[in-house]
Amino acid sequence: MDWDFGDIILTMVAFFFWMMAIWIFIAIFGDIFRRRDLSGVAKAGWILLLFVLPFIGALIYTAARPRMTEQDREDMERMQQAQARLDGYSSADEIAKLTKLHEAGSLNTEEYEELKRKAMLQV
Repeated sequence: MDWDFGDIILTMVAFFFWMMAIWIFIAIFGDIFRRRDLSGVAKAGWILLLFVLPFIGALIYTAARPRMTEQDREDMERMQQAQARLDGYSSADEIAKLTKLHEAGSLNTEEYEELKRKAMLQV
């Protein structure tokens, strides 16, 4: 078989799109099994749809999935707290910075109190 440059590029592009499709399906399957807001029947229905109509099912799931569930918020807060611990976060340092900003007039009182409350809840 005689391969020219165009055939090689076309094969690489096709391989790339197949790998992306496989990655999308792995991500969707992982998301379906991870979610706590779906019942077992709903999970089975989504999996069945993905096997019967793979690309259309993936598009429907992507469009139908809520942007952010309560579970996603909890996971995001946990990750932020873990990152703050790794970065050496200190609530006292954060409040001192906020106080300087408030005294300089960059923050109004409501913003200052809200940010201070959030800083005290961290870590």
